[in-house]
Amino acid sequence: MKKAFQFITIVSLIGTFCNYKTFAQGYNIILGRPTDTSITASILFENNTTFYLEYGLTTGAYSKQTSSYNALAGIPIEIDIKSLSADTKYFYRIQYKVNGVYTPSLQYSFHTQRMPGATFTFTVEADEHLYDKKGVKNMYNVTLANEAADNPDFMLSLGDIFGDDHYPFTITSGGLDSLHKDYRPFLGSICHSIPFYICLGNHEGENDYYQSFNAPNNLCDWATQWRQYYYPNPYPNNFYTGNGTIEPFGIGYPENYYAWTWGDALFVVLDVYRTECHDSLVPKPQGWNWTLGQTQYNWLKTTLEGSTAKYKFVFAHHLRGQGRGGVAWATTNEWGGLQNTNGNYTFPTYRPGWAKPIHQIFRDTKVTMFVQGHDHVFAHEVLDSITYISTPMAADSTYEIGMLANADAYVSDTVDGTGHLRFTVSPECVKMDYVKAYLPQDTAGIHKNREIGFSKTIGVCKTNTLINNLPSYKLAVKPNPSSDFITIENNTRRALGKISIQNILGETVWSNSSEDSFLRIETNNWANGIYEISVENGTEIAAKKLIIQH
Repeated sequence: MKKAFQFITIVSLIGTFCNYKTFAQGYNIILGRPTDTSITASILFENNTTFYLEYGLTTGAYSKQTSSYNALAGIPIEIDIKSLSADTKYFYRIQYKVNGVYTPSLQYSFHTQRMPGATFTFTVEADEHLYDKKGVKNMYNVTLANEAADNPDFMLSLGDIFGDDHYPFTITSGGLDSLHKDYRPFLGSICHSIPFYICLGNHEGENDYYQSFNAPNNLCDWATQWRQYYYPNPYPNNFYTGNGTIEPFGIGYPENYYAWTWGDALFVVLDVYRTECHDSLVPKPQGWNWTLGQTQYNWLKTTLEGSTAKYKFVFAHHLRGQGRGGVAWATTNEWGGLQNTNGNYTFPTYRPGWAKPIHQIFRDTKVTMFVQGHDHVFAHEVLDSITYISTPMAADSTYEIGMLANADAYVSDTVDGTGHLRFTVSPECVKMDYVKAYLPQDTAGIHKNREIGFSKTIGVCKTNTLINNLPSYKLAVKPNPSSDFITIENNTRRALGKISIQNILGETVWSNSSEDSFLRIETNNWANGIYEISVENGTEIAAKKLIIQH
């Protein structure tokens, strides 16, 4: 595949988890395009260095290594890692030179494609908006840490990440470079171990309207080139299907819409902006002027109809491009076929030769969920047994931007707050949880970070019984996330017993025993990241996740 920028490609293996010291060490890693036998890693160092990867199937044991490669400061190296085994967890680390001496990174990991019958988790976020200050960096860090704590196989952002279209005719290629690069330190804090997928939003600027001006020196082409430069998104191959159009100016495959299977689920990501020219060339087409374009429509129909997956997820920034709301509009125009919410069925008139509206394709192929962003609020709606979900903002420290502005566009459940969506997929069921994020100073009252704002289950999930985690042992850890200290309390007022705290590498950072029911531990010198607290008193065992964020 040809791109607008030169990448180095190698064949090898990599893989474990996260710690926010990654970027402080002078590099960041964004994983992408995981398959059954491969994955892509985009590695960016702050300084010139030489590095190689060492890897293996067991934590802390690296039986193989790659050749050495030279990295230039600020230039990402995209590495295709092949010849992996399906449904397997890999562990890896980087060895890179500092003052002429090789220094090991932390250990990271990833998982190749799950086989049918496996249980796995993935997460979804949307509308980060750090570029226009609707999003707050500290708030976004909490959401990212919460996603990492869910240990997902991969994560998706549903767009409005980079903010390319705020000055569409005056922005420069250099400005777009900065907007895309600015997110790498944030995403790099967890995406070294959680592959990242991009679903394009309206503020990505990759709109066919802008593409029509002064090619290739326009917002759409520049934004596409810089997105591809920093973030590996899927393109058609033996594992992914998607947009097979080869675009000029070094873009190649645009990597803008794509589909794949994982476990018992099909995943379909749409692009509702770069759509082979809208019927009416305006930045925000409405009604019948908005379209997926016939090529993407045909691909969507073929993909859904050809899949035998038990569950089918479809993602887009918004079902109508730049409207507001969900099922209130899902019956209209190209999506639903009606002229308007109270109108006649006019799909054959406006889409001659097209088989059926998009929602009818969803209904006929038994789509499980359609998930969108754009409206900055969580919403849950159902139309014809298909669940429509709106994803909240990932970094709104007011907790109410979307609720105040857009909740009235929905006809069913809406919930305030900020955070992410967690999906657990098993052969028996799909469980979706809206995991709320709160800054530490906002958890003194009724709210707690990682509280569940809404849950939806499709199917009948098995109930897991926790052995030796007796209900009489009620462990509370506060504050969480924490900075300077934590308190651990057994709310039954009995002795805590033996306490052990480990980091994500399994290393014990604190251990002791206490005959009291309450204990305070100083954490101001601990590294940012995720820890597990285990407390044991006789036959009673309890465990809690802890996030340290300074």
